[in-house]
Amino acid sequence: MKDYKTIIVTVSEGIAVVKINRPEALNALNGDVLDDLADAFGFIAKADEVKGAIITGEGRSFVAGADIAAMSKMGMIDGRDFTLKGQAVMSLVENIEKPVVAAVNGFALGGGCELAMSCDVRFASEKAKFGQPEVNLGIIPGFGGTQRLQRLVGKGMAKYLIYSAEIIDAAEAMRIGLVEKVFPPDELLSEATAWLQQVLNKAPIAVRMAKVSINNGANMDVKSAISFETEASTVAFASEDRVEGMVAFVEKRQASFKNK
Repeated sequence: MKDYKTIIVTVSEGIAVVKINRPEALNALNGDVLDDLADAFGFIAKADEVKGAIITGEGRSFVAGADIAAMSKMGMIDGRDFTLKGQAVMSLVENIEKPVVAAVNGFALGGGCELAMSCDVRFASEKAKFGQPEVNLGIIPGFGGTQRLQRLVGKGMAKYLIYSAEIIDAAEAMRIGLVEKVFPPDELLSEATAWLQQVLNKAPIAVRMAKVSINNGANMDVKSAISFETEASTVAFASEDRVEGMVAFVEKRQASFKNK
């Protein structure tokens, strides 16, 4: 596996664990981190040996936000370019056709919250904190946060959190739908791994088509989304996995999927 400057990537039993590794800066996102994440997820998207991924952080932070020290030196054009780079990375993570879990071990603020939201599901440590505090700095969430947050928690709650810059704990994040599960800190990564491994034991083409259908349908009207779902369902129905899954069900045995 390639050595990166700002992240650590390990692959075991089909799962890539991507750990942001700038603990001295609370894993803040700068250009180098975004470049490393883009490269790593490009690899994950294409590598046959990788079936799913987990993103987490080193130390007491998941990602405490974008690197404000670096951003403070940017002009308008540089700031726009940085925003576009961040958006591209979040979209890459979101749209990779493999399941991605955020294991939020600590602060997930600003760009860190946006990175977590780009994942399929979010598991959090009891010590995790979430927020979009950008208005305190004279900016707005620019890595897709204004859009993904409202899709997860609703327009009103998204406005409440973004306007107020309030930081919330893991329990509140789960209550409003920003987080799916909360675990004790020492169980977070193992629980995320166990859940993802369970998903990887399902029919892989079906999981992939479900993700594609959900992600694309979220940006369509209902009629168009259901039409898209029909095509995704047809792809799954045409697979060997569908035949094996249904035959195994009828024969009352565990399915053995080939396309893992």
